[in-house]
Amino acid sequence: MSASSIGAPVRRTEDRRFITGRGQYTDDIRRPYQTHAYFLRSPHAHATIKGVDAKKASKMPGVLAIYTGEDIAKDKVGDLICGWMVLSKDGSQMKAGRHPALAQGKVRYVGDSVAVVIAETPDQAKDAASAIKVDYGVLPAVADAAKARDPGAPQIHENAPRNTIYEWALGDAAAVDAAFKRARHVTKLDFINNRLIPNAIEPRAAIGEYDQGTESFTLWTTSQNPHVARLVMSAFIGIAPEHKFRVIAPDVGGGFGSKIFIYPEETVCIWASKKVGRPVRWTAERNESFQADAHGRDHVTHAELAVDERGKILALKVKTTANIGAYMSTFSSAVPTFLYAPLLSGQYEIPAIYCEVDGVYTNTAPVDAYRGAGRPEACFVIERVVEVAAREIRMDPAEFRKRNFIKSFPYQTPVASLYDAGDYPGALDKALQLHDYRNFGKRKAESERNGKLRGIGLSSYIEACGVAPSSLAGMLGCGVGLWESAEIAVTPTGMVEVLTGCHSHGQGHETTFAQLVSAKLGIPMEHINVVHGDTDKVQFGMGTYGSRSGPVGMSAIVKAVDKVIAKGKKVAAHVLEAAEGDIEFKDGKFQVAGTDKSAEFGAIALQAYIAHKFPTAEIEPGLK
Repeated sequence: MSASSIGAPVRRTEDRRFITGRGQYTDDIRRPYQTHAYFLRSPHAHATIKGVDAKKASKMPGVLAIYTGEDIAKDKVGDLICGWMVLSKDGSQMKAGRHPALAQGKVRYVGDSVAVVIAETPDQAKDAASAIKVDYGVLPAVADAAKARDPGAPQIHENAPRNTIYEWALGDAAAVDAAFKRARHVTKLDFINNRLIPNAIEPRAAIGEYDQGTESFTLWTTSQNPHVARLVMSAFIGIAPEHKFRVIAPDVGGGFGSKIFIYPEETVCIWASKKVGRPVRWTAERNESFQADAHGRDHVTHAELAVDERGKILALKVKTTANIGAYMSTFSSAVPTFLYAPLLSGQYEIPAIYCEVDGVYTNTAPVDAYRGAGRPEACFVIERVVEVAAREIRMDPAEFRKRNFIKSFPYQTPVASLYDAGDYPGALDKALQLHDYRNFGKRKAESERNGKLRGIGLSSYIEACGVAPSSLAGMLGCGVGLWESAEIAVTPTGMVEVLTGCHSHGQGHETTFAQLVSAKLGIPMEHINVVHGDTDKVQFGMGTYGSRSGPVGMSAIVKAVDKVIAKGKKVAAHVLEAAEGDIEFKDGKFQVAGTDKSAEFGAIALQAYIAHKFPTAEIEPGLK
């Protein structure tokens, strides 16, 4: 197997610059005459802003400007948006409260941005921020999702009564109720899936720069999807038209979902760069990241599982209250709904499922996608309730699972997901064999005799990822198409440039994508350059999240390479003076079938640009 073959071990091409400290992250970029931003954040979870006194701070050394929510409102900078519409059970739209990039009139969580200081150095900006006096009118706050809708709970957004964003449901409630009536046993459990804080090695950062000559903006940012960032900040926030707005996401040191979203800080940096007439840069301190990066999870759930006398599952009923935080983030509405409920069947054949999800506001940092986003929450619910049910009916947990595993495919779950294939009993049998599950009781007894405790746990997990172009995405309210783009450009010398809408934040795309193209074209990986993360170079793309780069991004690359090969065959037919149907392509060579007439890939690439031997009305010059 050659080094370029799919599956062959190769050295990661990007690692040389990473391990030698030559990576180019947002904080490594230096722009001429750059300034530094520091955000003054609320120490209160909920308060009105009665006034901001920045007179003393504005006169401190190095301070160029101090801006508040009033300033950004005067310039008609739009609010941050949530890009996934969710409808309640009654058909009403979700209640999305305003989310200004700088707080206006009220702060809603500890860390909410009240003002930004622009200064010559980071320390000068930070010192000046400490001199700003904010007159807060402290209000009662609620942080617990389970209490957000209690009578008397503080109202966080006026347009969301009882702090309720939506009351959503999926499944057949009547079928579930009927199944529960004939159940021999019902297991009931309450869960708290605790809030998580992302903590990538590279904190979020942004540099905004305005070019007065071209009246255009450039934003360098730690983003998993720079094209979506440009789209949202152009079309919805209103920074500038797309053709006047470039977003560059250079090397990104870890994302895990937390760098998908459009945040206040990058919005403020790009807006402020025009105000001060100089580049504005910001890099989060670690405590800022803990406060202001979108958090994950935070569910309060009650689940019930109905089982018959044979140990077969009849139905599942789930009620979840999902903490969305103080504001809706870019995709926050979808995480506890469409990314959660369709996975509640797990690997089990459950005839009826009904799930209700209430999204609520609290005085906490916004919550959005993080490390699996909805699917781990669903797995936690189904696996805990299955495990407890097995123990309550005194059936071996492994046997209970195997008895209820899906065995016939394709299988349509009651919660939208369609499974095409799987061997869940076989996978579990293999795991039990590897761990000698049959003899676990002996090992446990022996441990007890030696004064030690031994336990064993089982967990099954099915994942929904690699979401691809689908009418279902639109039906479910997604504001983007979830397709991916790829462009293959071959130079006259046979070098290949791969432009992809995916973005890498540690996955090794530059190696993996090059290896794929190398295998398809039969050329060395060293002849292939992978380009991503720049909206002025790549036509458009949806970015990287949900394990989509392989199944969606690489599929786009394969289709683009196939088009290059197809055009190469047309060029080769003229060069080799043969019928196009007689041209074969294999191992980097175009050959006339049944003859020794052939030409290397690079030679045909050159001929495609010379274009002497074929009619340009039939074939456009170039190989792209």
